[in-house]
Amino acid sequence: MRVAIIGTGYVGLVSGACFSEFGVEVICVDKDTDKISMLEAGRMPIYEPGLEELVEKNAHAGRLSFTTELVDAVGQADAVFIAVGTPSRRGDGHADLSYVYAAAEEIAGAIDGYTVVVTKSTVPVGTGREVERIIAEANPDAEFDVVSNPEFLREGSAIEDFMRPDRVVIGTKSERAQEVMRGLYRPLYLLETPIVFTSRQTSELIKYAANTFLATKITFINEIADLCEIVEADVHDVARGIGLDGRIGGKFLHAGPGYGGSCFPKDTLALVRTAEEVGSPLRIVETVVEINDKRKQRMAEKVIASCGGDVNGKTITVLGVTFKPNTDDMRDSPSLDIVAGLQAAGATIRAFDPEGMDEAREIMDDVIWCEDEYEAMTDADAVTIITEWNEFRALDLERAKSLLRAPVMIDLRNIYDPEEMAAAGFSYACIGRAPVAPADPSTK
Repeated sequence: MRVAIIGTGYVGLVSGACFSEFGVEVICVDKDTDKISMLEAGRMPIYEPGLEELVEKNAHAGRLSFTTELVDAVGQADAVFIAVGTPSRRGDGHADLSYVYAAAEEIAGAIDGYTVVVTKSTVPVGTGREVERIIAEANPDAEFDVVSNPEFLREGSAIEDFMRPDRVVIGTKSERAQEVMRGLYRPLYLLETPIVFTSRQTSELIKYAANTFLATKITFINEIADLCEIVEADVHDVARGIGLDGRIGGKFLHAGPGYGGSCFPKDTLALVRTAEEVGSPLRIVETVVEINDKRKQRMAEKVIASCGGDVNGKTITVLGVTFKPNTDDMRDSPSLDIVAGLQAAGATIRAFDPEGMDEAREIMDDVIWCEDEYEAMTDADAVTIITEWNEFRALDLERAKSLLRAPVMIDLRNIYDPEEMAAAGFSYACIGRAPVAPADPSTK
């Protein structure tokens, strides 16, 4: 079976590499000649653990290739996946579908024989219907079906998520298209992966509903964390106590500075706009979006408060700027609001991130980028952990104290234990847990 993937961003590249690992012949298409040249040379445009090795293996085996020529790739394909970006549309928050529709129009002119056109991009309800209309209008003789097949890939563990998914959702009522999709995902039947066949509209909505529910869960525990700080409860214990309830589950109950990344912010907002448009508003989701936006801004205030209420003229170390570990993705990362807020209050920022600094340099101004976490802490007045990279989970606290001007840590990911930090002589602030006074406040 032969597959063409339109778009070599995060979803397209991971999907293409994983399908080729299944033994499928895959051609990944992108208009960006520099990106295609990088991929042909074995260099990855994104950071994702294991991806470079997977691409190299399957390219060497002849199952995975890259091109800028859409017509040739689509003409040979049994299935064409649209995996282009759907960012929030500037001004109103709706998903920008211009790249999806442009891809559909180009695909229409290249179809040769029966082809399944699959929307892998995250798209609002009704997009598949419009893609179908565009192709049929541009090429009335085309023999095709349009299928919705949303992705559920977590950055940092995307290959595992593709190879061993919780489920695969396929939206189509066409038996012919179902047969093609069953063939593509046949290797997963060996793992007894649930394959959910449903309508296109339902499939499109499943993706948004899943991401929105998880974003709501994160926002809920963040608000509980705020309450814990006031009443001197421990959000870790609260999360464990409720997470052991099988109806709730323990995942996505980790308090922090707010959700970010390529999916949750734009998908929650797009679902809100879709619901408004059809006259069925989602008040809970509207509130989630509002709370999360404000939370990221308030985290800068938390850092300032932990530094005595004033950071003007002070140097603050920031450890981690990506929205989560094991990715270089800076999209809607809480660090963007936190760093901007600290800079607006007069602070100088020294920062380190294991993978995200190249991306961050493009969008964050006046930051001193350092070679490692200890260089970042040198002569700083406080250190703030924003992203929970493994490198930051076991810092040499004595070395850190020797480098910092004052032993102050603001841990926005709750990596450390408050009592242990107090025993080490740190003034330690975290999320949703009562502070513990340092054993020796004068210790540096």
